[in-house]
Amino acid sequence: MTTNLSYKDAGVDIDAGDALVEAIKPFAARTTRPEVLAGIGGFGALFELSARFKRPVLVSGTDGVGTKLKLAFELGRHDTIGIDLVAMSVNDVLVQGAEPLFFLDYFACGRLDAITAATVVKGIARGCELAGCALIGGETAEMPGMYPEGEYDLAGFCVGAVEKDRIVDGKAISPGDVLLGLQSSGVHSNGYSLVRRIVADSGVGLEHLLDDRSIGDWLLEPTRIYARAVADLLQSVPVKGLAHITGGGLLGNIPRILPRGTGVVLASESWSSPKIFHWLQDSGGIAKDEMYRVFNCGIGMVVVVGEKDHLIAQKVLEAAGETVFQIGVVVSADGEPSITISGA
Repeated sequence: MTTNLSYKDAGVDIDAGDALVEAIKPFAARTTRPEVLAGIGGFGALFELSARFKRPVLVSGTDGVGTKLKLAFELGRHDTIGIDLVAMSVNDVLVQGAEPLFFLDYFACGRLDAITAATVVKGIARGCELAGCALIGGETAEMPGMYPEGEYDLAGFCVGAVEKDRIVDGKAISPGDVLLGLQSSGVHSNGYSLVRRIVADSGVGLEHLLDDRSIGDWLLEPTRIYARAVADLLQSVPVKGLAHITGGGLLGNIPRILPRGTGVVLASESWSSPKIFHWLQDSGGIAKDEMYRVFNCGIGMVVVVGEKDHLIAQKVLEAAGETVFQIGVVVSADGEPSITISGA
């Protein structure tokens, strides 16, 4: 690739005439781990599984950021969308009790814009730093005619590891267990097709202010990464279940970790939601049940622990920087797992 563009706006002090991989290397270097034997620049990355794992099970996750990208294109802001990409896969790996080890990304466009690509990858590297995993490789695909001018697509892939006897699978969940909710940073990266429709129908622009912050700022707030808090928790108390609240919202994701014969009762008044959710509900005329079915509604991760452990668990999570709510309990139920939200 040859061009007269400069990477300086993206924080890279080399010319765009050099290979894009050279722009990525400084970002990836900040995410390295001792297990990385060879990363960015080769045909394949090498990662040596640490000997501290005795019976390791690899856990993998892959995801994108959906139509949240459309808002990034509209606003011309690409610095945080990479954090979203990492968060979506890393948070999925976490809920098995795994430690995220490494991450790879796929960036596809019609015509490569060096500044945009470097800015996106810088965000991906920042997400990996927050997650404690290494950015060891990826693919930049330039495919003329496949994407509109100025647009691109992203996908990410994360691999983690967990000791076989410490896998968190929800099988130990039983009536009386307590659900703790970790506050989300906002809408995260799900439900944006509905979000974009609500914004369009509302008649207000993305620059419209909501509590001295634009709607665009609210909606581009990056997905929270819970890696460090969950790691601390797993070392402190027995964790029976973890649920990442993504597409399907609270109603769709919590039952995924419940064993047959159990259900959950959540108290809607027990946690507070960022104001963007109230604006979306009011502006779109969305029923409360639909909000719980589509969005995280302020809870990005759910932790299930025994009743005797929930106070210690809450203290550990808060010490790690999370805002934590006791949002519900596990109850007996007939048949398949169920969920009830009181006060909804």
